Parts: sequence; C-alpha cells; structure tokens
Amino acid sequence: MRKLAASLAALAAAIATPALAQTVAITNARILTAGPAGEIAQGTIVVQGGKIASVGAGAAPAGAQVIDAKGGVVTPGFVAANALLGAVEVRSLGDDLTVINPDIGAAFDVQYGLDPASTLIPVARMAGITRAIVTPLSAGGGGASFHADDGEEVFTAGGTGGTKASALFAGQAAVIHLGEAADILVKPKVGMVVPFGEGGANVAGGARGAEIVALKAAFRDVRDYMRNKAAYDRAGVRDLALSKADLEALIPVVEGRMPIIARVHKASDIRGVLKLAREEKVKIILSGAEEGWMVASEIAAAGVPVILDPLSDRPETFQVLGASLENAAKLNAAGVLVAIEGTGGAHRVRELRYNAGNAVAYGMPYQAALAAVTINPAKIFGVADQVGSLEPGKDADLVVWTGDPFEPLSQPTAILIRGQAQPLTSRQIELRDRYKDLSGPYPVAYPR
Repeated sequence: MRKLAASLAALAAAIATPALAQTVAITNARILTAGPAGEIAQGTIVVQGGKIASVGAGAAPAGAQVIDAKGGVVTPGFVAANALLGAVEVRSLGDDLTVINPDIGAAFDVQYGLDPASTLIPVARMAGITRAIVTPLSAGGGGASFHADDGEEVFTAGGTGGTKASALFAGQAAVIHLGEAADILVKPKVGMVVPFGEGGANVAGGARGAEIVALKAAFRDVRDYMRNKAAYDRAGVRDLALSKADLEALIPVVEGRMPIIARVHKASDIRGVLKLAREEKVKIILSGAEEGWMVASEIAAAGVPVILDPLSDRPETFQVLGASLENAAKLNAAGVLVAIEGTGGAHRVRELRYNAGNAVAYGMPYQAALAAVTINPAKIFGVADQVGSLEPGKDADLVVWTGDPFEPLSQPTAILIRGQAQPLTSRQIELRDRYKDLSGPYPVAYPR
C-alpha cells in the first residue's frame, strides 16, 4: 500500500510540475475514447496547452513529459448529471438549490451559489468525475424523490410552494468543472428544472392535469410578455401570474433554446410531458423516468434524452411501480440517448461508475454505458464540443485507471482537468491516513 501511495504521489508530481503549455504524453495505455475512434488497445494521448493534441498508436513526441500508464485504462473524465456538487455540504443544514419565493422560480440560477471549496468535490473527482451538471431542487417536489444521499431519501416540503406560478419552476441548471480553481462555472443556464407527476401535482394544487394547465398558462404569459415588453413596463397589459424576472428567464424555454429538465417517473406522466413538449414546441430532457422502458419507443420517436439512475428499482410509490434494473438497457436498445447519474447527487455521486457497471450487468452494452457517463451527458447539456470524449481539440479532461473504471477495485493514478493535474486525495483519504495507524504518536490535538 505504501509503495502504491508513493508511486501515485510521484506520478501526480510528474504531471503537476510542467506549466500548462508543457507537452505531456500518456503512453502504454488502453484508451477508451468514447468517440469515433472507439477503443485503442495500446496507444498514446498527447496533451498540450490544456487540450488534447492527439490520440492514437504513435509514440510520445520529442521533449514531452512522458507518463507511462503501464497498461492501465484511460477514459474521458466522467460527467455527472443531476448533481448537487458545489451547492450542498451537509444536507440536513440546507442547500443552495431550493428557493421558496413568490417572485423567483424560473429565475433562480444555481451559478450564483457555487462553492469551489466544497469538500465533496475532491471525493467525486477521485471517482473520475471531472464535470457535473448542478440542478436545482423543487421546493414542493413531494412524491418520489429524485436523489438519495447517504442512503436516506431526500424529500422536499410538500406544498411549500403553494399554487403560485413561480413554484412550477425549480430554476436553472449549470455545468461546472471539478478542478482546483476559484471559479468552477463552465456554462450556466443549461436547463430549466420542472417537477412532474406527484411532484408537479403538489406545486399545482393537487392534480397532475392542473400542472399542465398552469404550465400552458405560464408559457402563454411569457409569449404575451415577449410581444409587448414596453406595455408591460408601463402596466399596460393584463395581469400576468409570473414576475418579470421569471418571465425573462422563461424566454429561452419558449423559444426552444433552453430545455426543460422534466423530473418525471410514471409512464403515463412521461406521455403527458411528451405531449406538452409537442404542443408548446419546447425541448425536453426526461429525468428519473423509472418507467421509461414502458414507453421507450415513444421517447425515442420524440428524440428526447433521458437521465436515470439504473439502480432505481424499488416501487416506493405508485408512480414507480414499474421501475426496473433493465431500464437503461431497454431505453438504449430503443435508440434513446441515455445519461446515467450517480446516486445521491453529492455525497454518493462517486458511485456514478458503479451505477454504469450495474447497467452493464443488466444488459446495457459496455460502450453504451461508458457513453452514458461521458459523451451523452455532454451532448445533452451542450458541452460535447469541449468534453465527453478523447478527441483532438477537446479539453484534456481524462483519467488514468489501474483497470476497468467500472470495477470498484480500480483506482485513478492520474486525473487531468483542462490539462491540469489534480491532487489524488480528499478529506476522507486524509482522515484515513491520519488515524489508520494509532501505534505511533497521536496528532497534537489528541494526546494520550
């Protein structure tokens, strides 16, 4: 163990020393590109200026800092969808993801509450996660939760949002990177979170149909506002249910530039969301979709992507009676673009790679599962030109593994984000090392 720790430290130092412009070559690697090149059995990745310069079977260029992967696996950094990273620390003490405000719903933007110093970020990074999509939580979600932290279901207070139109919208998601930096924001305003099913009924007054009617009314108000902003400013239009801040925030949604992240579970509710999207001409991303396999052909025909937890199979409420461990495999087989999320969103998001491995165990092809934690979420949230696959010109977000990344015993030996080497440690690892050997002298604060 000590030899392994020493070798990892030496490797980290080797790639941390050069400046960003230094050429680094990772050699003798089994490369899973998650891109058009597929798998390269033994190849070299060249990184320069924070970008991937080349990926192939060639040798390291002259003068490059060489990192020998020793036959290990190299993958793109994983992209965690539906994450809470940077916006929550101790869940029981609150978060920066939930708003109860009659004038702020759609306008809520998680980018302004991000904490790059969160102790949860290094833990996720050590699991190969280099990017995350941070999504707000509905104040009146109710029903089946969409996340679980530390094995405990997370339910938000039912009815706190009332029937105010602002409660229909949880707010706007953002893409972050998990590198050590003062600013971790990559791309804001990548999706508008809306609860459906029992959660949507809860914020709309108690019925699923009421939410659809309320959403249609809200979209109509936004279009009226867009047509005559000047009249709105001088109070020359009818009363609108949403505040000006929410109306402005929803313009990209009704124009089809910002997708709705629809938190939905039941097959019939999924059909209702797809119908709403058709009628209102808005873009949709399904989140949860435990019964998605039951309507997989309809989801595929609509060209709608799905974010799911492949281990969600407990029928805890009536809206997830059809939950199945084969959900990811069946949706993928139907041609749906699938992204796999990590359990918990924050404290257990590190389990993302295990979730992908379990999806493979229940029928999802290995390469499809790899895509579901790399290029697929990057495509869904509009950053596939930057990350998600190992291709020349993309950001050098990559991880060198001792073995198969979906195997729990495999560990990272190097993590690069935008070409910068990241520390191979976290607070948990530091605490482990501090207390694992109690035969020697205690730390200063703990005398015998």
